[in-house]
Amino acid sequence: MTLTEIPALQQLGFPVLSTLIFLPLVAALLLRVIQDRKTAYSLALGVSIAELALAVLVWVRFTPNVSDMQFVEHLPLIPALGFSYHLGVDGISVLFLPATALLGVLAVLYAETSSREDAGGYLSAMLMFEGIMIGAFAALDLLMFWFWFVAELYPSWLLITRWGTGEKRFEAARAYVTMMLGGSMAMLVGMIMLATCYASVTGSSVTFDYVQLLGAEIPAPAQATMFFLICIGLAVKAPIFPLHTWMPKVLEQGPIVGMSIFLVGIKLGTYGLLRFAIPLFPQAAAEWFWLLAMLGVIGIVYGALIALVQTNLRRLLAFASLSHVGVVMLGLFSLNFEGFQGGLMQMLNLGVTGAGLFFLAGFLFQRVGQPDLRSMGGVQESAPYLAMAFLIIGLAGVGMPGTSGFNGEHLIILGAYKVTPWMAGAAGLGTMLSASYFLWYYQQAFLGDARDAKGPVAGDLGKRELGIAGTLIAFVIVIGMYPTPFLNTMNGSLRAIEAHVNKATALAQTKPVTSPAGRVAYAATEEQ
Repeated sequence: MTLTEIPALQQLGFPVLSTLIFLPLVAALLLRVIQDRKTAYSLALGVSIAELALAVLVWVRFTPNVSDMQFVEHLPLIPALGFSYHLGVDGISVLFLPATALLGVLAVLYAETSSREDAGGYLSAMLMFEGIMIGAFAALDLLMFWFWFVAELYPSWLLITRWGTGEKRFEAARAYVTMMLGGSMAMLVGMIMLATCYASVTGSSVTFDYVQLLGAEIPAPAQATMFFLICIGLAVKAPIFPLHTWMPKVLEQGPIVGMSIFLVGIKLGTYGLLRFAIPLFPQAAAEWFWLLAMLGVIGIVYGALIALVQTNLRRLLAFASLSHVGVVMLGLFSLNFEGFQGGLMQMLNLGVTGAGLFFLAGFLFQRVGQPDLRSMGGVQESAPYLAMAFLIIGLAGVGMPGTSGFNGEHLIILGAYKVTPWMAGAAGLGTMLSASYFLWYYQQAFLGDARDAKGPVAGDLGKRELGIAGTLIAFVIVIGMYPTPFLNTMNGSLRAIEAHVNKATALAQTKPVTSPAGRVAYAATEEQ
């Protein structure tokens, strides 16, 4: 697989991706020393708006329906180790830049409405988180991606331990860091093995350059080991069953809005599977797709059933996220164009719906404390706008036609059906189960009788909160009714990956496969 690289200086005249990464990081350093609350918020809001404007500019100037790497910046740093400063975006990664920047703006707006101690420190951690996430999405060097992957632990630890709302937040932070470090070490070993294997196969020096590694034909037996090592690190991040145990703890004990919207809304783990694991190890992905798809199915059912019995909204959303990641896994490991489209669209949808529901949970938290059914009910009576926003964004998460969630779910089912009907049925089951737990919670919390003697929620959404909710609802409707610009952006890159996987699958046909499911995958791919 060969990719053309278009330099950033040729497209925009300046290193826009570096600007997107380091602008919030530099602002984060400044915010650490700013004591005045108003000044801190003004700086954070100005930087986050500038970040969003630049990210939208990249998308607007992006050439759609091609597989080229665009806005590329490349500077060898340690040639002897194969490490370089290599940035670029294609149809897979470019949409995550405005999605991340938009959530950054909304997070700053939310923070200004809530009373917080050490506003500069909190906003510093948020902007640091944003810059690191954009760095990971723009990285075209595996070691650079790994660096950003690990660097995210620092602001996460700060946000959980200093601004978490639970008594067990330190325990949650330790669980998160421990699992992420374990996963990242496995991923690093896989990356080092890939770089040395590349040198052995090509007779050149070691490299961690993604574009170069795509052109190497790694032997199939070696692919499987490296594929699973890298998948472990990404699976922890996603999270994928059974490596999800940190997520309910963090989302319940950490800040209700903050890193929660990035963890739930921006799926770096599943992005990494589509960006690195599948293209770099296509034969291993084709041989073991059934295992990853099976873990996705287990995650769908397990996450939804556990969500169905939760009374606390934050825990419900944590297990709902696990279930949604399972659906994305089915799309990605269909290993065909429709599945890739659906998986990527669903990742973007979660950026709106998953993060949106956490914003609304934050609005509830400011009014009633922990959004638990044991002390809630009748919210719709005194907060109709809050109830309406929760319903619309929740229905998008369920996959209601006309919303952002429908297109992704529909394409995932199409892609899964091309492989085998049971995968399509599992994706459909995920939709039914998500409707069950969402509508059950909505009926109890928003339409049911108030359980607190003080009455239902005091006060509806304010102007700033309406602005946040209205922005998210607008994206839910626009993406749902007119997905064409988003699909055109990603189509070229996804078709290139599909062709790459098909070629590797055809080569693997000459060798015996290890499972009946593998033969099903190969046959289905040939029919395309």
